[in-house]
Amino acid sequence: TECILEPLSLPESPGDVAAAESSPYVPCIFCKECYLLAEQNQLLKHMIIEHKLVIADVKLVADFRRYILYWKKRFGEQAITDFCSVIRTNSEAPLEEQENYFLLCDVLPEDRLLREQLQQKRLREILEQQQRERYDISFHSMCMFCDQEFTGNRSVLLNHMAREHSFNIGLPDNIVNCCEFLALLQEKLDNLQCLYCEKVFRDKNTLKDHMRKKQHRRINAKNKEYDKFYIINYLEFGKSWEEVQSEDDRELLDNIEEDWSDWEEHPVCAVCLFCEQQADTTEKLYLHMQVRLVLDISSFVTLELKSLNFYQQVKLVNFIRREIHHCRCYNCQEKFQSKGTLISHMEETKHITFLPARSTWDQPQYYFPTYENDTLLCTLSDSEDLVTENQSEDIPVVSEDISNLKALKQSSVLNQLL
Repeated sequence: TECILEPLSLPESPGDVAAAESSPYVPCIFCKECYLLAEQNQLLKHMIIEHKLVIADVKLVADFRRYILYWKKRFGEQAITDFCSVIRTNSEAPLEEQENYFLLCDVLPEDRLLREQLQQKRLREILEQQQRERYDISFHSMCMFCDQEFTGNRSVLLNHMAREHSFNIGLPDNIVNCCEFLALLQEKLDNLQCLYCEKVFRDKNTLKDHMRKKQHRRINAKNKEYDKFYIINYLEFGKSWEEVQSEDDRELLDNIEEDWSDWEEHPVCAVCLFCEQQADTTEKLYLHMQVRLVLDISSFVTLELKSLNFYQQVKLVNFIRREIHHCRCYNCQEKFQSKGTLISHMEETKHITFLPARSTWDQPQYYFPTYENDTLLCTLSDSEDLVTENQSEDIPVVSEDISNLKALKQSSVLNQLL
């Protein structure tokens, strides 16, 4: 018989988004045209002119290439009008002069979920990169203002420039891709450009005197070119460091006294019951199941779970997890070679929306998690309102050993109180 001796591990990233291969080229969503990633605006212009597609807030898309690849696949599966709002131009003109444009934006729940997943993935990658740089001892660079050479950790050079030359670009732990950042600043200085006011001077001595006298030995915080080198710009979806900082300042003014009443822990991503897709809330997870499986699986799961007490919910989730792991239909018990063929079978036969008899899954073995990092189990709620005094619940209770009731009565301490 098949068994799971210890909890498995759920995937760490969504399968749909992470599957894209890295490449310097980005294809058009509708045709075979390709553009370099650096030519992003050319691709957007092409899609507007040739295909009448407008993508809203492109600057907030964390990974433009993966975003385009995702929608290229989805538009190949369904009509564009299933996803985009239609904007008609020249509506008062004759019909032949009117044109329809299609707007793709995060008002569409699927688009917003995709954008948030790409943002989370980029944040993980940036934090991993920053962690590597923090402990990297192979750093090697020259000071931009003197002939001193530094090796070891990046913090040695940054602290030297701040202390000796009053040039402070921030704490080392707040910076990411430090080598690229320093190379960019050095290139500007080599081109005789002031780092703060960004004026260009005729020679190096004039530039040095200007930056010293005007106290311009700092970078221009308004220059968006530098945003990618600071961790704060990756922390919140769609927000710059200025917005994050202004919100922090307002919170300090509004909450003079320390108040923990509205504190909320950031949830960890939960994984779909039927594939490797992740979401940071159960609502988004149910939306994914409905969109990707083309079934109102959310209603099925919600109603099924809400009719059970907490322990039964745990057993049901672990039962479904285990059957899907074994590529076995939990309804007819037919086994398949892959999860893809299993889900196709369950969709075609509608077996996905019907559970077997409760006695099949309401077993003690399913108290133990199939996956050790199954966050979905943490989101389950105890439906105590549904349990009445007349209902008998199969909640396990460990009782006393009363095999010899007569001997227990004779040795009981109660006899001393009588």
